[in-house]
Amino acid sequence: MTQSRATTIGFTAILLWALLALFTVGTAPVPPLQLNAMCFAVGGIIGLLWTVKTGQLRALRGVPTLAYVLGITGLCGYHALYFAALRNAPAAEAGLIAYLWPLLIVLFSGLLPGERLRPAHLLGALLGFAGAAIIIVGGQSGYDPKYLNGYLLAMACALTWSGYSVLSRRFATVPTAAVTLFCLATSVLSAGLHLWLEDSVWPVGVTGWGSVLALGLGPVGLAFYSWDIGVKRGDIQLLGVASYAAPLLSTLALVLVGIADPSWKIALAALLITGGALIAARASFASPKP
Repeated sequence: MTQSRATTIGFTAILLWALLALFTVGTAPVPPLQLNAMCFAVGGIIGLLWTVKTGQLRALRGVPTLAYVLGITGLCGYHALYFAALRNAPAAEAGLIAYLWPLLIVLFSGLLPGERLRPAHLLGALLGFAGAAIIIVGGQSGYDPKYLNGYLLAMACALTWSGYSVLSRRFATVPTAAVTLFCLATSVLSAGLHLWLEDSVWPVGVTGWGSVLALGLGPVGLAFYSWDIGVKRGDIQLLGVASYAAPLLSTLALVLVGIADPSWKIALAALLITGGALIAARASFASPKP
């Protein structure tokens, strides 16, 4: 597979993640852990069929245990927090806070061996967190404390995915087929936690079930396999920059279908978060490698 083809495959993950908030809203009132279990079951089955068809089952035997721990923790933790955030705060605002992860990836990666944290990284961080602050304490109606839990869950979500993404660099040789087991294990773990902590609430009507299926097929399914191929075989810097468009695309999708109302608060927050991430990314490109 050529680098350009792998990069193109990676781009599809970004487009699919832009629909994550939209489909999540459509699954209400399914509780977060139950939704996690249902979506990852669909995504895992897709991966299992692909793994069997391509004859990669044997490759899964050599995957390090720590890689499984990281993959399951990252996928399960991120999405449980994400779904919970969108159940406890307005979708557009919570989604934008959660999409601080591209910026956090740049900051965390600057602390890795062989990387440098430059002043522009810090400037980008300040702009990004300013965008999050506008969502939490700004706006026309002012701060509404009833959404605080949702905002904090969204922040934890961003920290979880950025930490998972940076630590994944240690397992660059792990085959993409391993994502199949990450998804299936996440589904089983989420189902167990759901039965322990939540009451089962099933999707409502065609919209609810269709949204669950769409999540499992796309943002919580195919996207993980596409992203894994892209970051391991494609132009990872180009993919990193492109991922900063995800919060804008996600918010635009919510506005277009009428779930979120267009406002100066959302527009300014999206520009600050995306702009901060781009500044930080440019600093990374300019950093000389030791």
